Amino acid sequence: MTDDPGFMRHALALARRGWGQTSPNPMVGAVLVRDGAIVGEGHHAAYGGPHAEVMALTEAGARAAGSIAYVTLEPCAHHGQTPPCADALITARVARVVVATRDPNPVAAGGIERLRAAGIDVVIGVEEGAARELNAAFLHAVRSDRPWVTLKLATSIDGAIAGRGGSGMLTGVAVQREVHHLRAGHDAVAVGIGTVLADDPELTVRVARAPRIAPIRIVFDRTARTPLGSRLVRSARVTPVVVVSEAPDPGRAAALTAAGVDLLTVATLDDGLRALRARGVRSLLVEGGAGLAGALMTHAAVDRLVIFRAPCVLGAGALSAFAHAPAATPATAARLPILESRYLDSDSMTVYACSPA
Repeated sequence: MTDDPGFMRHALALARRGWGQTSPNPMVGAVLVRDGAIVGEGHHAAYGGPHAEVMALTEAGARAAGSIAYVTLEPCAHHGQTPPCADALITARVARVVVATRDPNPVAAGGIERLRAAGIDVVIGVEEGAARELNAAFLHAVRSDRPWVTLKLATSIDGAIAGRGGSGMLTGVAVQREVHHLRAGHDAVAVGIGTVLADDPELTVRVARAPRIAPIRIVFDRTARTPLGSRLVRSARVTPVVVVSEAPDPGRAAALTAAGVDLLTVATLDDGLRALRARGVRSLLVEGGAGLAGALMTHAAVDRLVIFRAPCVLGAGALSAFAHAPAATPATAARLPILESRYLDSDSMTVYACSPA
C-alpha cells in the first residue's frame, strides 16, 4: 500500500520552492513513485518555465512507466507556454495519478478527464486543504473581482501597534525576514496613509529571496497626502507605486503623477480593490495601519490575518491594532480558525483564516 498523503506532502514542499517566482501561475509540485521509491520529482520553478510534471518526468526517464504521479494541482490540458502536462503523463505511461485539488481555471482544466479517458486511474483530494491554501490567491482570482487580501499586523501582547510615544519596531529580526518573505509572494504590498506619514516605509523585498517581479507598492490615501519626499515617491520610477484615493487634492494629485506615481481615483474602498484586481493584482499584503485594517475588516475584505506578537505590553494610551474594526461581543465575535502558529525567536506568528481558500 502506498503512502499517498506522505508523498503528496513531499510534492507540496517542492511546490513551495516556487514562492514569488511563478505568478500569475500557481505553485505546483510533482513526485513520481515506483515500487515505493521516488524516481523523479520537480516543481514549477518560474513563470514561463517547465511545469512540475515535466520536471519530474525528465528526472525519472524510463522509470516513469508504471509509476504513480503525485501532483499538487490538476495537470493542465491546454497548450499555453508549454504543452499539456496531462499528455506528457499519458505519453510516459504512468499507471496512476494522485491529484490534490482540481484546477478551477476553465482554460487549463480538463486534465483529469483526459487522463481517465486514456485509461489511467486518477484519485482526487489527497491533502486538498493544504494544496488549496498554498495557492489560495490563484484559486481566489478565478472566482472573485478583488485581490486575495492578507492583513499583517505586528502587535504587543495587549494588541497595540504603537505606544503613546509614537511608532517603532515592536518585533525582531526574525519577524522582519518573515515579513519580507511574505512580500515576495504577493503581487502588491499596501499601507494606509497614516503608516506612510508615521514610518516612511519603503515596502520592498530586501532580506528574502527576490521575487520574479517586485511587488507593486500601494498607499490607500483618500486625499493624496503622500509626501513627495517619502521613500515611496522618490523610488516610484524604479518600483511602481499606486496611490488609491477617493477625493485627491488636484494640486497634490498632479505633483504625485509628475513624480511617477500612478494615482487611482475611486469612489469607495471596494471600488479600489476591484480596480487593483483589474490591473492584475491577485494577491495583496496589507501591512497596516489600524485605520486601513479596520476599513478592510468592516468591508469583509480580509482573507488571512497574520499577527506577529512581541513579548511586551504597551499599556495605557497605546494604539490598538483593531481600534477601527467592527464592534462585537464575546457571543457574536467570529472564532477564526488558526492555520499556523510558531515562534520567531522571542516573537510569535499566528495565521488566522477569515475566509475559505
